[in-house]
Amino acid sequence: MNNQLRTLAEQAASKVPEVAIGFWIIKVAATTLGETGGDWVSMSLKLGYLVGSAIFAVIFIGLVWRQVKAKRFRPILYWATIVATTTLGTTLADFADRSVGLGYPGGVVIVATLLVLSLAAWYWSEGTVSIQSITRPKVEWFYWVTILFSQTLGTALGDWVAGSDRGGLGIGFELGAIAFGAGLVVVAALYLWSRVSHTLLFWIAFILTRPLGATLGDLLDKPLAAGGLNLSRLYASLMLLAFIAACIYFIPQRPARAGEPSA
Repeated sequence: MNNQLRTLAEQAASKVPEVAIGFWIIKVAATTLGETGGDWVSMSLKLGYLVGSAIFAVIFIGLVWRQVKAKRFRPILYWATIVATTTLGTTLADFADRSVGLGYPGGVVIVATLLVLSLAAWYWSEGTVSIQSITRPKVEWFYWVTILFSQTLGTALGDWVAGSDRGGLGIGFELGAIAFGAGLVVVAALYLWSRVSHTLLFWIAFILTRPLGATLGDLLDKPLAAGGLNLSRLYASLMLLAFIAACIYFIPQRPARAGEPSA
């Protein structure tokens, strides 16, 4: 029985990549793409946040279903699913903050609550929220829903810190990116030189990379008057997509092994 459980754990872990520097490089690029891509669909195409969210929700569910059904780690499928969570997280956060009128602080509180509830449900069901607990499709769904909420929270945090409207702190995109980057440096230091739970630090880092990507995305496509570079959302998204594809091709992507930190 123990051997069988160990085999199941190894099979589940083999569908997610090892967490190394390459993982975080692609993750930040994917979150930045989520910001520019989500804004392109909802704003440039003028479909609105609700319709954009519906489109990305269908894509997200389809990709997660494929990911859960996959028998092994497939880098393109995995990162496509990550990008789906970032685009959906962008439009969901914007819908709550702007269309519903919750404002940035209200959006942060609600999404943070949903993230905590997701982690609590996962912990209540499995007794852990460690990535090594992914041994069944049910737990994979917990994983991807938690990632979706973490991406949405990251978007809301990025907008709250950088934006000056809707209750935002208004520190700007450049300082926002620096602030979240500094937070990631602190997390990395704790990971290397402290006994703080690596599972906790992983989820904190995963959340912080999203607002870092969001502020970088806003820096690329927002108007000059708003502190951005005024790049086309479509062109910025295509450039980021090409960069991610190159990273997947050139950066070694191996599945995480049981007992190692994994995504």
